[in-house]
Amino acid sequence: MREISDAIREGADGFFAVQYALIAKLAVALALVIYLTYSARALTKEQTEAGFTRQTFAVLTTIAFLLGAACSAASGYVGMWVSVRANVRVAGAARRGAREALQVALRAGGFAAIVVVASTVLGVSFLFTIFAYVYDVGRPNGASMHDMPLMLVGYGFGASFVALFAQLGGGIYTKAADVGADLVGKVEAGIPEDDPRNPAVIADLVGDNVGDCSARGADLFESIAAEVIRRVLYTGPRTTAAMILGGALAKKANIPDATGFILFPLVVHALDCVVSAAGIMSVGSSSSGGGASQHPYEVLKGGYRVALALSVVGFLIATRAMLYVESAPGAWFSFFVCGMIGTACAYAFVFIAQYYTDYAYPPVRVIAEASTTGHGTNIIAGVGVGLESTAAPVLVISVAIVSAYWVGQSAGLVDAQTSAPTGGLFGTAVATMGMLSTAAYVLTMDVFGPIADNAGGIVEMSDQPESVRDITDQLDSVGNTTKATTKGYAIGSAALASFLLFSAYMDEVQAFTGVPFQVVDIAIPEVFVAGLVGSMTVYLFTAYACTAVGRSAQEVVTEVRRQFAENPGIMTREVKPDYSRCVSIVAASALREMIKPGVLAVSAPVLVGVVFRCVGAATSQELLGAKAVAGMLMFATVSGILMALFLNTAGGAWDNAKKYIETGAHGGKGSDAHKAAVTGDTVGDPFKDTAGPSIHVLIKMLATITLVMAPMFLD
Repeated sequence: MREISDAIREGADGFFAVQYALIAKLAVALALVIYLTYSARALTKEQTEAGFTRQTFAVLTTIAFLLGAACSAASGYVGMWVSVRANVRVAGAARRGAREALQVALRAGGFAAIVVVASTVLGVSFLFTIFAYVYDVGRPNGASMHDMPLMLVGYGFGASFVALFAQLGGGIYTKAADVGADLVGKVEAGIPEDDPRNPAVIADLVGDNVGDCSARGADLFESIAAEVIRRVLYTGPRTTAAMILGGALAKKANIPDATGFILFPLVVHALDCVVSAAGIMSVGSSSSGGGASQHPYEVLKGGYRVALALSVVGFLIATRAMLYVESAPGAWFSFFVCGMIGTACAYAFVFIAQYYTDYAYPPVRVIAEASTTGHGTNIIAGVGVGLESTAAPVLVISVAIVSAYWVGQSAGLVDAQTSAPTGGLFGTAVATMGMLSTAAYVLTMDVFGPIADNAGGIVEMSDQPESVRDITDQLDSVGNTTKATTKGYAIGSAALASFLLFSAYMDEVQAFTGVPFQVVDIAIPEVFVAGLVGSMTVYLFTAYACTAVGRSAQEVVTEVRRQFAENPGIMTREVKPDYSRCVSIVAASALREMIKPGVLAVSAPVLVGVVFRCVGAATSQELLGAKAVAGMLMFATVSGILMALFLNTAGGAWDNAKKYIETGAHGGKGSDAHKAAVTGDTVGDPFKDTAGPSIHVLIKMLATITLVMAPMFLD
């Protein structure tokens, strides 16, 4: 077991070093573009009066971008570091019992998740503190608090940039190796999954770490960082500079001390680390309600309920302590209700994901039954389940957004100038905080999946008894469900807060031009066309990601077939396969293939803004570039949410349909139904582990890049 684990670790370390060296070069190049963009931008009146210069903003935003990128890369390393050490421990624990293996995998995932969340809080707090100290924020003749988010936007963009390329490269690596290994090993040669005779098996196991753990570590950091900044960043109506969301509300409602409103998001995530740790530790090796025979997913949900209950208590205390307003004594409770709406939304997502991806429920069994009539019917059923699965999450998100907005609007806070009710946007932001109040535990379940999958491979390659493999197979199946849960959860939180970004972007444009910009009119032909381009970008990005996996997998298939043909002794175990050859092929291909979709994601909003800015100048249409980018962002977000939900859920359902048949249903392993299910799983692999998670990052990066690059779109 240790020998196999060491080989996996060496492969993961090598790919990580080469991949992140390339990402670092791309990040430095983009940092130069950001610096030049901000060096040429105009400043608002308030910024000029505070003593800022263009160079100041250029340097601050560039440094923040590089720091965000570095922190995201470090989070990716934490994910990989944990997984390559935990896999063999989980495999060893599986020899002693299912519950112990589950506990080891869960705590390993918890370590990575809590480090990521804590790093996000520390990173944002560090920037906030340094910026405030150096520029005397809030003091006489010092900088305005309103300018603080400009630095944070660069931080979020850096995190998004690294996460996108990490997810693309890692996702292409893991699925190319997985697909290549399955197509030749399981379908053509008829050998089991993770069989040591398969030359691509080590590359497949390495991929679990660099694709699911390392890439997901960077992605998870970016997710939390982006959500914090989305709730922190806001530009209130009729203001002239970027403002902290809580500070904007406090100013409009004439609340003397806005400290609690400003720091509330960071406090919620700090509490998240505590309550999620308690939930993780509540999952014992042989206790915790139900005994050792309890289904693993129910055990994980038991820990989630503990974290959820504690988060409700912590949220109640935090809202009362930080959001109490003397002029509206009941406002804090309204915001607490908003948080509970978000918490209920999160819990709903857990059940929706389980229903569509766990083979205990009808959707996955429908796919398994369709496999009995062939490969084509399996694909049709899987696509149908994936498309259907988008409905329930959208309805839940819609109810949550509307409910949270109106509860926040009725909190009793009024605009000091207009006497109109205010607090709706902040209520929606608090709902997002409620949804993410147990994010660390949900992220724990995400990292749990690939660790369990890796452990199963080690068990298979080290010729452990079938009973041990049965344990790791069950944990792997649960991991497919937990990964689908986390991905849907992340998409839901992004959707819940997405329209805040529209307001942030439009008011930033208004701040630097002085021209009212509060409505995006899609009846303007150029804006509608830009929206279509935004939707097209999502589909084209998905195509690039999936075809990248296909091309890389073809190289693996060719190599595995070559080794089987030239060395027949591999099948009789007389000759050991050349694992390193497949590892190097997949690594080179993944690094090459990740560039095209990555460049598309970064360049598309910039090109749309610049092109339509020129069109606007030629046709005398004011702010056409900025309006076009807003339309693109709106359409791309909606298309991306639906596409990501479809890809993530369909892929997880196909995978577990295969797992269900492998339990003995419809003929079990080796049957025609099993072969059809393997085909479905192969199609679903790039959906759920490459394109789907990458679209999740794409949505947030499009939002942050429009905020950072806004000066390029202005007349």
